[in-house]
Amino acid sequence: MSKELGQYLILVSVTVVSAIILVFILRKILNVFIRKYALKLNADPTNFAFIKNSVGFVIYATAAFFIFYKIPYLKSLGTALFAGAGVFAIMIGFASQKAFANIISGVFILIFKPFRMNDIIEFKDGQKGIVEEITLRHTIIREYENRRIIIPNSIISEETIINSNINDEKIKKHIIFSISYDSDIDKAIEIICDEAMNHPLVIDNRSEADIEQGIPKVMVRVVALAESSVDIKAYVWAESNDNAFTAMCDLLKSVKQRFDREGIEIPFPYRTIVIKKDKNGSADKISEPEKA
Repeated sequence: MSKELGQYLILVSVTVVSAIILVFILRKILNVFIRKYALKLNADPTNFAFIKNSVGFVIYATAAFFIFYKIPYLKSLGTALFAGAGVFAIMIGFASQKAFANIISGVFILIFKPFRMNDIIEFKDGQKGIVEEITLRHTIIREYENRRIIIPNSIISEETIINSNINDEKIKKHIIFSISYDSDIDKAIEIICDEAMNHPLVIDNRSEADIEQGIPKVMVRVVALAESSVDIKAYVWAESNDNAFTAMCDLLKSVKQRFDREGIEIPFPYRTIVIKKDKNGSADKISEPEKA
């Protein structure tokens, strides 16, 4: 091994080790800053998280360029590849198209902020979760079963999403209750209002003008006269998406229990049996419509 080759190996080793150590230190510092100071400064942690995830890419790319620049053989090899291997460069360009698209989409997400870290978002296919991290390549979403959905930035940028936190975290939840046609509608509405207004997670979102006009804290309306039921919808407000879901589950249970105690019937379909007889008077066919 020549002296010159040994020097180059030392240079490469020192550069790579330095890059690894620098990335580790900077990521640790940024992690501390994001967790402790972003909240105190009332700053959006999304920006810092994106920078943290970009640190490794920038430092490693800089280290690679430095190595190519300092070693004459690699420098000339790189020049030859870029100058003479046009087809190879085109192939690399096509192969890296999606990678660059993801990086550009990540930058656009950072600039325009259709969602941020810790936002609750939902996709049109029903997938829903909390934005956990935004990297150069992809966005990580933690769903409610604690699994991670990893979506490339270029794809999520083109998706239609529902963001529960983008401007106002408060949620107006629509809860539908069905009663039979024989039940007392006014009594059912009174029970629903009473249960909803006494639930600890239901908030009063009325303005002063609404209160002056006598608009109730919880609005309850008959919304449909269905085939076998009268549908009543309650409009309740909660501080967040999670609170709204919890309130809905609690109210479905408590209202059902009140309905049972106070004689309000929740409808269910009846089974009708049709018996056909042949000429001899014996049954030859039974038709039973399915019970829902």
